[in-house]
Amino acid sequence: MGNLKKKRRLKMSKHKRRKRLKSNRHKKRTW
Repeated sequence: MGNLKKKRRLKMSKHKRRKRLKSNRHKKRTW
């Protein structure tokens, strides 16, 4: 159970990081 929770947290972190990168790229393009 602990391993599954850790894996899920890593996946969530990756998804959030990808969204932030996309947002930053969009902001730079707007500038």
